[in-house]
Amino acid sequence: MSFKSKLKEIRDDITTTFSMGKLQRNRTNRRGRAYIAPELGGGSELLSELIEEQSPWANLPPELLHDVIKRVEGSETSWPGRRDVVACASVCKSWREITKAVVKTPEQCGRITFPISLKQPGPRDAPIQCFIKRERATSTYHLYLGLSPALSGDMSKLLLAAKKIRKATSTDFRISFVGSDFCQTSNTYAGKLRSNFLGTKFTINDCQPPCPRMKSNCKLQRKVRSIQVSPGVPARNHSVATVSYELNVLRTRGPRRMHCTIHSIPISAIQEGGIAFTPLEFNNPADEQSPSLYASKAKHPLIDFISTSHAESSDSICSKMDPLVLKNKAPRWHEQLQCWCLNFKGRVTVASVKNFQLVAAVEPCQNVPVEEQEKVILQFGKIGKDIFTMDYRYPLSAFQAFAICLSSFDTKPACE
Repeated sequence: MSFKSKLKEIRDDITTTFSMGKLQRNRTNRRGRAYIAPELGGGSELLSELIEEQSPWANLPPELLHDVIKRVEGSETSWPGRRDVVACASVCKSWREITKAVVKTPEQCGRITFPISLKQPGPRDAPIQCFIKRERATSTYHLYLGLSPALSGDMSKLLLAAKKIRKATSTDFRISFVGSDFCQTSNTYAGKLRSNFLGTKFTINDCQPPCPRMKSNCKLQRKVRSIQVSPGVPARNHSVATVSYELNVLRTRGPRRMHCTIHSIPISAIQEGGIAFTPLEFNNPADEQSPSLYASKAKHPLIDFISTSHAESSDSICSKMDPLVLKNKAPRWHEQLQCWCLNFKGRVTVASVKNFQLVAAVEPCQNVPVEEQEKVILQFGKIGKDIFTMDYRYPLSAFQAFAICLSSFDTKPACE
């Protein structure tokens, strides 16, 4: 029997087990954040419980199981084929643990598999290409993995969705892992984007706490060994970034000018040998202060304020922990077209004031290589009616990139 036939047999057993268990038992669906992508619908937790109790596949030798999952993960490089990887992680606990160990982060492999991948930094070498569909009637925005709707068709993979909610003094964009539930108390809630009254400044809030070392400033971390948590931050909303648009009082011609300050990413992430913290799983609110949920390639912390040598000045320490700041890449004026132009490498086809490319805004003393300064970290542009492309790369995550792009959809009469 071929390998694919074996895999099909496993998936058929999962479906059969779920159908039988649903008729025999009626368990209460406990609320909790699932690690696996929501491909199986609302009964994924019940399915996992039934399979763990009844599935005969849990008794496979670990070596054989590791080889099976590794082959599945290596053969399915894109959606919808990567549903097989998610299906392997849904068989039972042992399958899930091995699958999580085999599947690499987007930074390492350039692929998106589980929902936690949307909170992890993108690849360094090439950007992950996505597109956004805007639905004006419902004020919703959907982020899909792929080049465009024309190329992906009905097989597009939904990554994130957002709903625009207008308030008296601000506008909220609630971001969810599914396109039908935008409640902040739901287990599908990912975060939100909030604007000020003029729509010139936005705050990105994440349901995940930021890296513990980025929560407080350098002076506080040098004095206090324990992790400081701000009591004013809601339990499910942690401020991780701000997006600011410059006012255009003189009504000069040109694209919008914006600055993005990513407080959860230090400037050292784009320096030579720098790294960005990577969450490994969704954590419970009670475990928000645990540093074990973040991965690092280095054997030692990026900066250890307690064990830092006296020879290193405090100014150099603080400069390493300065937040990453992104700015617009300067466009050029095209004389023949009579417009401002940027090289989107074919990813943008319609001129719009919303189009932008973001690069790192660095100071000479921060020792960032020239190639990193010129590298486009996030680009966003229009390709059709209510269709926009979004390409992001390291050190931004899909969630952060999507939130930044959502800020461009809000009305800004003072900036244009």
